Amino acid sequence: TAFASVEAAVDAMRAGAENYLVKPLDVNAVLVILDKALEKLRLQRDTANLRERVRERYRFHNIVGDAPELQAVYEVVKRAAPTRATVLILGESGTGKELIAQALHEESPRRDRPFIKVNCAAIPPELIESELFGHERGAFTGAAARKKGLFELADGGTIFLDEIGDMSLPAQAKVLRVLQSGELSRVGSETTLKVEVRVLAATNRDLQAAVAAGQFREDLFFRLAVVPLRVPPLRDRAGDVPLLCKAFAAHIARENGLRDKEFTPEAVAILAEHTWPGNVRELRNMIERLVILSEGPVGADDL
Repeated sequence: TAFASVEAAVDAMRAGAENYLVKPLDVNAVLVILDKALEKLRLQRDTANLRERVRERYRFHNIVGDAPELQAVYEVVKRAAPTRATVLILGESGTGKELIAQALHEESPRRDRPFIKVNCAAIPPELIESELFGHERGAFTGAAARKKGLFELADGGTIFLDEIGDMSLPAQAKVLRVLQSGELSRVGSETTLKVEVRVLAATNRDLQAAVAAGQFREDLFFRLAVVPLRVPPLRDRAGDVPLLCKAFAAHIARENGLRDKEFTPEAVAILAEHTWPGNVRELRNMIERLVILSEGPVGADDL
């Protein structure tokens, strides 16, 4: 500008100007200012890239952790996700098997198609076939109308069969048929339907022992375990406890309209030493209780 004033300079800087130049221009000064502006931009971009790399390192589709055991899981997910292979996710209760299934779907070409989650243990044995494969009107008492099953609703996408070790043997036979041929029949119908669904399954049971005991079909086990993936318990990745504490505390505070809670080093050390039989689910419940009930920073006395 040829009309410099303090007010105009302040207004310009508030509006986002990098600098404020007054005529007559000193070309060398302009070059210095440009160099500084470009260097600032490079630093901003480098910082943003570094933050993104750190975020990806510690977080993978809401799965928090950097332990080698968990990194091995991430690698399997990245390799298996783009394929149609069935994946059997094994691990103790509370380890995050559903999050792994979600990651497999989100990393796949089916990410924009349905992702249907089924808790096989929560559906009564007499209803699970109807839930999975649908039924025709009048197929049984209470079947007042035709109903599509969850496999039909997942057509083109992914179905996640959680706690598949609790599925009844008759239902197992029908799931095997879908895996082998992509065909199913609604309860009470003789018509065969074709579906194209990727199947992911999870269990905290020893399926090989269940096969030996006659409680699980061996042929279905081999169909499901094309890619077996074992999720490590939290006690095997204690180094991730501080990361999980921070992530859970921040999320829970936001969820409840509370201020972020800090954890003292002593508190984090105690949490990291615990064996967590309930795994990540138990840790999250503990963090939620601490965030809500503690008045200040969470310390050893709170634990």
